[in-house]
Amino acid sequence: MEPLIKDPAQMDPMMPPEGQRELEDLAFELVSKASSLAGRMSPIVTTAVGELVRSMNCYYSNLIEGHSTRLRDINRALRQEYASEPERRKLQVEAVAHIEVQQAIDEGRDEPAEPTSRAYTMWLHGEFCKRLPEDTLWLEDKGTNRIIRISPGEFRDGEVAVGRHLPPPFEVLPDFFAKFENAYRSDGLSRVRQVIAIAAAHHRFVWIHPFYDVNGRVARLMSHAILKRLGIGSALWSVSRGLARNVDRYKALLMAADQPEKRGATTLSTEGLTNFCQFFLDVCLDQIEFMGSVLAPSELARRMEIYTEDEVRANRLPKGSFPLLREALLAGEFERGAAPSITGYKERMARNVLSKLLELGLLTSAGPKSPVRLGFPVAVIERWFPSLFPANAI
Repeated sequence: MEPLIKDPAQMDPMMPPEGQRELEDLAFELVSKASSLAGRMSPIVTTAVGELVRSMNCYYSNLIEGHSTRLRDINRALRQEYASEPERRKLQVEAVAHIEVQQAIDEGRDEPAEPTSRAYTMWLHGEFCKRLPEDTLWLEDKGTNRIIRISPGEFRDGEVAVGRHLPPPFEVLPDFFAKFENAYRSDGLSRVRQVIAIAAAHHRFVWIHPFYDVNGRVARLMSHAILKRLGIGSALWSVSRGLARNVDRYKALLMAADQPEKRGATTLSTEGLTNFCQFFLDVCLDQIEFMGSVLAPSELARRMEIYTEDEVRANRLPKGSFPLLREALLAGEFERGAAPSITGYKERMARNVLSKLLELGLLTSAGPKSPVRLGFPVAVIERWFPSLFPANAI
């Protein structure tokens, strides 16, 4: 085991050294690619895709924690339809908690403090944990066999071990977090350094391990919030997918950045932190590029058309379906009365096509006379958004 860490200076360095050209180039590219992704779809379609991406983010964040929650189960839980089997139900409840907290971030209803502040991370932890049933807030310390209650939004009041790593004792957590807050304040960093700091803060947060549990989830939600505040993150992509798909490397690099600078040193490895930051930003860039390819309007429309043709041939969709779906994709929404002109059918036939698409959830509407928008039911995810989820996760 590591010796107990009590001096915040032992957490240095808080950032990779300045002048790391490869890291800086990654930061520039990340900002550029994120800007191009943001303008690809109408705001209405972006909102609908964002709901799907939140479920995706939740699925992959669960996967990193060693849990697999199928998309169908997540969607049922969002409709308050929970499984009777206790473990599945527990995972569904956690999924809804994760999605609701991320939605608050995406919609600007989160804590106004900086995401790397003590106030914000406590808000994240509190908002997540207060949505969980009481029986899931108790855990056993395997080292001492002590039963511990997780207090939502409160730092731990005892010691923990994370593998071979012994995080700082609970009584010095305020000192470590004061250093953490000061190091990652946005007003003290250039734009490029702010981007690099997202990755550095991710590691240093899980290294401090301020809560008894849920530190990994809080770290990933914190990273999402920082990206969002910087105008890089959005509802259209999630870093969790990339971390989950490279989970062994993610965890190995987290551990490598836990190591001392050299044998007997009292500070942490500069190389370990730099390597983790490069990995993390690479993953962000990869996920933006992936979602850019999946959400390219022309390619998405093509996949939708192929799907619709297959369903029409199988007599599961009526002819004239694709023009309505394409209109919803490109325009965001359309009035129900426009269905005849969009399909080229007479009113009754056009209304029948529209009704079928609404019945299947391929189009959605807030009310019987409201405009219609594109929907993303589970049945189309694999065809419209290939590789968004593993095939067995839907």
